[in-house]
This record gives sequence, C-alpha cells and structure tokens, in this order.
Amino acid sequence: MEIPSMKQMCPAHALSIIWTVDLAYLLQKFSIKFSYFTVTLGANPTYSAEKFYMDQFSNDLVRVDMLFQNASSGGIDIQCRSISEREISLFILSGKYVAIALVDQYKLSDSWLKDACLSEFVGGDTAYTGHYIVICGYNSDTDEFEIRDPASSRKSRLITSKCLEEARRSFGTDEDLLLISLEKCDDQDCLAV
Repeated sequence: MEIPSMKQMCPAHALSIIWTVDLAYLLQKFSIKFSYFTVTLGANPTYSAEKFYMDQFSNDLVRVDMLFQNASSGGIDIQCRSISEREISLFILSGKYVAIALVDQYKLSDSWLKDACLSEFVGGDTAYTGHYIVICGYNSDTDEFEIRDPASSRKSRLITSKCLEEARRSFGTDEDLLLISLEKCDDQDCLAV
C-alpha cells in the first residue's frame, strides 16, 4: 500500500506549520488509537507575536480552531489537561504506548549542548522553535527518556526527565502530547487514559 505524502493529505495552506491537531486527524485517518492532551483548546492567540508562528498564525487561526471544534464529532478525544513526566513514564513503562510530544527544539538541543559542554561554542537563535519527538522508552534508574528525534542523526537519544519537562512545557507548546496505543483494539474504549 502506498502511503500518501503530507502534501497530498493536507491543504496547501496547512503545510507551513503542522499543528498537533493536524497530526491527530492524520492518526485518526489511519485508525490509530490515541489520546490527545493539551492545556489549550484551539490556537492560543498569545502566540501570534512569536517569531515561529508569526508568518502563518492569522491564516492558521480559523482552520485550527475549526479542527478543534470538529474533533469530538470526528472521533478525536482531546483532553484539556497537563500530563506529568511521571504519568508519561508510567505509560511508556507499561509497554503499551509511545508518545509524540511537541517540544521547544532549542531547549531540547540546548540541554544536549550543556551535557556535552559545547554551549559556549554554538551561537544561534534561541527563540521558540516547535518540534515533534517520539518518546519510546524510559529508564527509571537514571530518570531518562529514550526519544526518537527526526532532527538528530542518531537513531535514538536519552534525555533527562527534567530536560523533557523543560522542552515540553516551554511557551509555545501548550504541552501537546499524543499518547498512542500500541495494542490492536476492536472498540473505541480500548484506550482509557
């Protein structure tokens, strides 16, 4: 089966910024069981002044808000609440879930640079940059999450719980998290989070 590209599946105006709600609709289209956690339902108007969102925000505002409004009737469960790193670790440790998290890429990269003692050698823009990672493992002995980062050349990375929390709770992320069930389900009640 050939999987269509994002350009084929999304309207042209939706491609400059992929919002988490876009990913939720994509998961729903492929019948993947998930729960969506966010602290803001809709596009947060305070982001309109952020460099990352600025160019596209006014175009996305109506579209994104409409996706949120139609989510429930489309079978998408959006829970307006924060989810802690502890909760994430328990879900991941169960072996039944992975998560896609919206993070501030700078804060994620900055923590790696601090760990490598390279931060004083690397300049660049420190403004918010939205970025998605997959959280697929957790080591309770070291309090580290295993992530897949599409911006990294490595297959996987370990990041501390503190680093993940800082990158996930950064202004601009709304703490968006898609908790994806790895179990095959026959009914909608399979994922009770």
